[in-house]
Amino acid sequence: MAKDHPLLILASSSPWRRQLLRQLGVRFEATAPEVDETALPGEPPIDLARRLARAKAERVASMWPEAIVIGSDQVADVNGTILGKPGSRDRAIEQLQQQSGQTVYFHTGLCVCAPGLDTPLLTVETVTTTFRELGDDEIRRYVAAEDVTATAGSIKSEGLGIALVESLQSRDPSTLVGLPLIALRHFLARVGIAVP
Repeated sequence: MAKDHPLLILASSSPWRRQLLRQLGVRFEATAPEVDETALPGEPPIDLARRLARAKAERVASMWPEAIVIGSDQVADVNGTILGKPGSRDRAIEQLQQQSGQTVYFHTGLCVCAPGLDTPLLTVETVTTTFRELGDDEIRRYVAAEDVTATAGSIKSEGLGIALVESLQSRDPSTLVGLPLIALRHFLARVGIAVP
C-alpha cells in the first residue's frame, strides 16, 4: 500500500464483506479476527452485533495500531431469539423453518478503529426482513443449492436466498449482506479516507 494512504484493514474472513468494501474503491487488506462469537447470558441480539463488531475491530487494531480497522458482525433476531451461524445443513433447515412467515431483524454492527480516535466509531444498522411462508421441500432445496452453514440466519440475500423473502426494509441494502456501506462511508470520511 502506498505511503500516502493509511493502512486499511477489514477484520473479516467473509468474501461477501470483501466484495462490498471493493465497491467503495478503497485499497485494503483483510484478516480474520480471532473472536469468540458466543452471546453473553441474556444479551439482546442488537447488543451482540454491536459488541462483536467492536471486538473484531479492536482485536485487529491491537495487532496493527497504525491501521484503520473495520469490524462488522451480523446477528439474526427472530422474536428476540438470536439465530447465529447454523454450522450444519440440518441446523440451517431448522433456522429457516423457524423464520418461515416471520419478520426477522438482521442487525449488522459496524465499528471503525483508527489512530487518534479516543473511542471507536460504532453503529448498528438493522434490516427488517419478512419471510414468505416456506414449505419444507423448498427449504431443503434451498439449503441443498446454497451453502449457508456459515451465514447468520441461514440466508444469503445476495444469492438464491432472496427468493425466500416477501419484503425488506432498510436504509442501506448492503446491510443485509453484512457491511453497511452508507454508514461506513461516513466513518471513513471521519478518519480521513475520502470516498469516492
